[in-house]
Amino acid sequence: MADKRYRVPASKRALDLVLGAAALILLSPVMLLEALAVLIAQGPPLLFCQQRPGLGGELFRMCKFRTMRPASAGGSDEDRLTPLGRFLRRTSLDELPELFLVLAGRMSLVGPRPLLPQYLQRYTPEQARRHEVLPGITGWAQVNGRNAITWEQKFELDVWYVRNWSIWLDVRILLMTLAKWFSAEGVSQPGRETMEEFMGSDPRQGDSAGR
Repeated sequence: MADKRYRVPASKRALDLVLGAAALILLSPVMLLEALAVLIAQGPPLLFCQQRPGLGGELFRMCKFRTMRPASAGGSDEDRLTPLGRFLRRTSLDELPELFLVLAGRMSLVGPRPLLPQYLQRYTPEQARRHEVLPGITGWAQVNGRNAITWEQKFELDVWYVRNWSIWLDVRILLMTLAKWFSAEGVSQPGRETMEEFMGSDPRQGDSAGR
C-alpha cells in the first residue's frame, strides 16, 4: 500500500466519514425493516458475503442483504432472484450494509463497483486501473448506465473516473445517484435480471470514455 497510486486523498476520506456516518444514522430504521423483511420472506442467512478486490486489488469481505435463494436451490441467477430481492436490487437497498465498510475505510461512497476476484486476471492493463482507487457504493459507471451498458463501457467509465477524480466529481456523482435512486434506470441488462459474467476484453480495444 506504499504505492502513491493507492493513497486515499484526505478530502475523500473526510467526505466518506461525514456523509457515511450521517447516512448510516438516517437509514438505520430502513436497514432494520429490510433485515426483518429478508428473514421473514427468505429466511436466514440475512446477508450475502463474498470476497471482493478493493484498493490495489487487495481482497476484502463485502456483505449486502441477500436477494437470491441459495445456490443449492438450483437454477440460474434470474431463477434464484426472489420477489423481495428484485425490489431490493431495483432500489439498491440491498447495498446499505456497505456503509459499514465505508466507515472502516475498505470502500468509499463513490468509486468503481467491487467485482469478482476472478476478473482480476481478465482485465486489460488499462481496465485494471479501476483498482487505483477505493471501490464505491455508487460510481461514474452507475450514474451513466449501471448494468444496462456493456462491461467494456463500464470499465472505460471507471478508468475515466480514476483519471479525473476530484472531490467535486464525487459530490456530483452522489447528487446524480440521489436523482436516480428510485428510478431503477439501468438496473439490469435488457432481457436480463443480472449482469452476465465478464470473460475478458480484446486488449486491442481502445479507451473511449472521455466525458
